[in-house]
Amino acid sequence: MGDETHNLIFVAQVGAAHGVRGEVKVTTFTADPMALVSYKTLMRQDGSPALTIASARPTKGGIVARLKGVDDRNAAEALRGLKLYISRDSLPEPEEDEFYLADLIGLTVETAAGELLGTVKTVQDFGAGDLLEIQPKVGASWWLAFTREAVPEVRIAQGKLIAEPPAVIEADPNEGHEEGED
Repeated sequence: MGDETHNLIFVAQVGAAHGVRGEVKVTTFTADPMALVSYKTLMRQDGSPALTIASARPTKGGIVARLKGVDDRNAAEALRGLKLYISRDSLPEPEEDEFYLADLIGLTVETAAGELLGTVKTVQDFGAGDLLEIQPKVGASWWLAFTREAVPEVRIAQGKLIAEPPAVIEADPNEGHEEGED
């Protein structure tokens, strides 16, 4: 199964139980939240089967789902926090200028001039759009907005993206140790 886990895409996470009949709220990371219903089996990160959605209805930020074999609130609550994945093979190829966020992780980040800035460590959305966490060879990671202005080119086939980082990424070695600062 070794390579199988590298071929998984994180698509959803189980939230709180909803009602008393075993339904759960599921936060989805798909363009269409209801697309989750079309995937036969959702998997755990290790590639093992996690759950199967019997029925669902859209709600803010995702879906409320009835799951096969989950018939009460306790069983539903036990799934809280479970991350759900699907096989990469079950997704269509992205359109031009579209990317699966999972494909960005691990890419080398360079300036247009070829200066190495680091690699993409994670992709997060804290509510204001996608952010790339860039990990330089040395030092603390930093965040870059995943916008056309900040990331004008993504070259998946070459394993890199071209970034126009803000001018303030240079860390001041004296930061936090200013004289007279309390």
